[in-house]
Amino acid sequence: MSLPFVAVVISVVYSLLYDFHGSTATHCKVNNILPSISAAIGRTPQRYIWRILISLHAAPRFIIAAAYYGWHKQVHVGSNQTTYLFLVKVAVFLHVLENFMLVLLTCVSSNENKDIHENSFILFIITSWAYMLLTIGLCKWARKHSSERNRKIDTESYRLKKIYAFINIISFSLATYLYFRHNWYCEPYVYSWFGVCEYITVITNILFHGTAIKDFDEYSASFVLTELLKKR
Repeated sequence: MSLPFVAVVISVVYSLLYDFHGSTATHCKVNNILPSISAAIGRTPQRYIWRILISLHAAPRFIIAAAYYGWHKQVHVGSNQTTYLFLVKVAVFLHVLENFMLVLLTCVSSNENKDIHENSFILFIITSWAYMLLTIGLCKWARKHSSERNRKIDTESYRLKKIYAFINIISFSLATYLYFRHNWYCEPYVYSWFGVCEYITVITNILFHGTAIKDFDEYSASFVLTELLKKR
């Protein structure tokens, strides 16, 4: 969780301190006080900091996606088990695709190839929302068929997932409105408010995936000698 968060903070703060006019400038040429994330990470050296930290963060995310598949498979929902497992596979696929889109929009900045960056960002948001909503649905389904002990363990994680997903959807919807309003009317500081909503969207996405800390608090990842596995 700290890697993408630190990447955002460093990129934005550096842009404000050392490249304020360049990072906050838009085609409208109106006053702004904050850069968008795309503007911040599209400049040097912010882009290199962003790429390094997101790359380090992305690798474990693929492993966590696979871990969630095993986590969900432990749930049995009776006669609807086949449907449940199919939706679990869809959720894992969306998780992997979201992570891949994040890597793609990270590697290709808006200054280098605007079309690839924008399209990968759009796919990132779509897969992110789809994954969030499907995961919440699966967790709700799983809690109905879990033991009383497991239901207590999952309650806080489930509640936080709903809160973060709700804020994420609202903030990005508002960011979309502000983006188009800025382009249509060229009002001062509207693009800065767009940037604020963008920050909130990114942070709530990080926090949503960070609920894995609670989901896997009783698990550990280890390297085990094959001989020990065979003996067991």
